[in-house]
Amino acid sequence: MKKRMVSVSPNPQLRYAVGDHPPWPVSVLLSVQTVLLIVAGIILTPAIVLRGAGMDAGLEPQVIFFALLVSGVVTVLQARPAGRFGAGYILLMGTSGAFIAAAISALQYGGLPLLMALIVFSSSLQFVLAARLSLFRRIVTPLVGGITIMLLAVTVMPVAFAQLDVDSPGAPWVALVTILPVMILTFFGQGGLKLWAPIIGIVLGCALHGLLGGEFNLVLPERVADGLTTPVWFGLPELSWPGLDLSFGPHFWMLLPMFFVVTIVGALETYGDAIAIQKTSQVEDKATDYRVVQGALNADGMGNLLAGLVGTLPCTTYSTSISVVDITGVASRQVGLICGLILVGLSFAPLFYGLILAIPDAVVGAYLCILIAMLFVHGLRLISAEPITTQRGMIITLSFWAGIGFQQGAIFKSHIPDWMSPITDNGMTVGTALALVLMLIYNLKTGGKRVFCTTFDPQAVAGLHEFIESYANRYKWPAEQSRRVQLAAEETLLCLLDCRQRDPGQAGELRAEIRSSSEGLTLDIAVGADGENIQDLMIQAAENGHQSMGHLPYRVLDAITDDVRHLQFNNLDYVCLKLT
Repeated sequence: MKKRMVSVSPNPQLRYAVGDHPPWPVSVLLSVQTVLLIVAGIILTPAIVLRGAGMDAGLEPQVIFFALLVSGVVTVLQARPAGRFGAGYILLMGTSGAFIAAAISALQYGGLPLLMALIVFSSSLQFVLAARLSLFRRIVTPLVGGITIMLLAVTVMPVAFAQLDVDSPGAPWVALVTILPVMILTFFGQGGLKLWAPIIGIVLGCALHGLLGGEFNLVLPERVADGLTTPVWFGLPELSWPGLDLSFGPHFWMLLPMFFVVTIVGALETYGDAIAIQKTSQVEDKATDYRVVQGALNADGMGNLLAGLVGTLPCTTYSTSISVVDITGVASRQVGLICGLILVGLSFAPLFYGLILAIPDAVVGAYLCILIAMLFVHGLRLISAEPITTQRGMIITLSFWAGIGFQQGAIFKSHIPDWMSPITDNGMTVGTALALVLMLIYNLKTGGKRVFCTTFDPQAVAGLHEFIESYANRYKWPAEQSRRVQLAAEETLLCLLDCRQRDPGQAGELRAEIRSSSEGLTLDIAVGADGENIQDLMIQAAENGHQSMGHLPYRVLDAITDDVRHLQFNNLDYVCLKLT
């Protein structure tokens, strides 16, 4: 097996690292540019949902106000963590396109109160995922996330097509002019120009709509004072809290599984973005820190909880964050903080998002087509992150086509009771649920899983040797393979003890798990969270070569294993060794 060290590679273009403080003019200008790249999506997504559900247009200013406000607050939290909430990196937050189909269904069945209740209750799932991320690592995987995102495109694309089917002057040409610049810049654009492609397409589409005699419906919130009605240029729109629907009727229970599934989708997106932002924000070669991922998930969950309480769509991380850092070389969390404050400020500027809402339907539909197409590509990338074996290929094809079949009502439609229709009519829900079940079965099929627990101290070596020897005798391993696994376990234990420089009087628990499959043998060693990262120390040992004998255990471990991953969580350090 080819050795593959899973680490966060440094960004050679990095000018300002996470903890640096660029000049304020640089930070402010970059923050304004970055916000302009994402703000249209934050504003248009709630408008698309409200219009798709046939809701009163008077709700739009309020829902958009809270969408911008919550997105800004949580962006600040991601940049400046509070406890275990926040990643400490530039992770821009905005309304989640994954919730479009689910939110439209909730609004149609029970209005904003039902939607708010569903968002509040489903947000708890992200806190559970963040707290127990180490337990779900084999089930909630990038493969499942990729399938879900691809099915999201299938379920939401009809909404985009409905926006294109409008009776306005030259609507097809307006949509084409909106999409064409994006295609041209994607193929031929250089550097940061690609990031501006959606905005350029929207501006050109709006310009053509105006030239063809189309109207722009500029709607501003209004305030009544002293018998006069005046538009609100800056300040608060008229706000009213519809309340949570806590009746827990049949529609709540029908839609809750769908919201749980979509929440997992958002969590997977945040999971991937939190790993990617580390890759583009580091000066040195380092392993992925999963405590950062947990912090990002907690902040994402807090954003969803706040969104549900105030009455707007849930938010998620925007991958634009990674692109901006990669291209500009500025990873300073100071930029993320300013971006969040700008979003908060824009929430009090109804004139600004009134201009965004005046964008014609044909342009909105074309923009949504682009967004959904890129989501589909993102799903493909997640799926292809690991080799597609026969088993993984079966999970992908069965889940994806089952999702499409149920979305089109082509599978068991006449046999499904009415109360299950909101679940089974959504292909993303069915496909993701099937992918999770198949992934669980895939992990259960590994043969000969055995677990060993002991005290985490130097004396644990003898117990580990006996545990591995017993396993080897049971499955008739060659003596050479047994000795290799024993040596790998011993070196891992010594490395963990060295990382912590643990006082023998403070020994904790060590848990070892061994399993075999057609892909080889996996030895997992879990101990309490503490100390340095073994992957980082192995990288240092490789760089130092033979200059420092103090790094010898890490060089030995690197030599006798095919792959080493040290996943550090808030509650657990988890070392995974792969051997063939």
